[in-house]
Amino acid sequence: MKRLSGLLLTLALPVSALAATPPEAAKPAVLKALFDCRAIVADAERLACYDAAVGKVNAAEKTGEVIIVDRQEARAARRQAFGLDLSALAILDRSEEKSEVDRVVGEAASVRLGGDGRWTVVLTDGAVWKQVDDNALGKPPRKGSRIEVRKASMGSYFMNIDGQRAIRARRADTQ
Repeated sequence: MKRLSGLLLTLALPVSALAATPPEAAKPAVLKALFDCRAIVADAERLACYDAAVGKVNAAEKTGEVIIVDRQEARAARRQAFGLDLSALAILDRSEEKSEVDRVVGEAASVRLGGDGRWTVVLTDGAVWKQVDDNALGKPPRKGSRIEVRKASMGSYFMNIDGQRAIRARRADTQ
């Protein structure tokens, strides 16, 4: 019970529903049962209800039937998915504080110049960013370059490499 109430944000969803369940979906039965315990007036019965419900939530978490994510984990997931169109991540926005990621800063793990003269940059966190414009860089990127990607207008992104003028980029699934 202490672990459950100590979380800044509690999110519980069946694993199979992560990609398809809208944020307004009903709570899983094990979580609903826990919340229903609040309505019991008699102290001893309410405590017994909480004890049983917390045991079921704990078991469901261990089997992966429900997943509990705190605010820090949700922020990390949003950062990792920055630039990808993953509408399923809307489940991470249930908290009152919606801290949208509008930029990421990282380091280049590898860089590659394509045959089309455009750069592909892989960040140390595994995110792959590909240049989409034809602008030239004054200094080519290299492993260890400081990379900053920020949102631009109409769903596009700007990528700054080692503080140079920004180039347009898009997030790619693979290199």
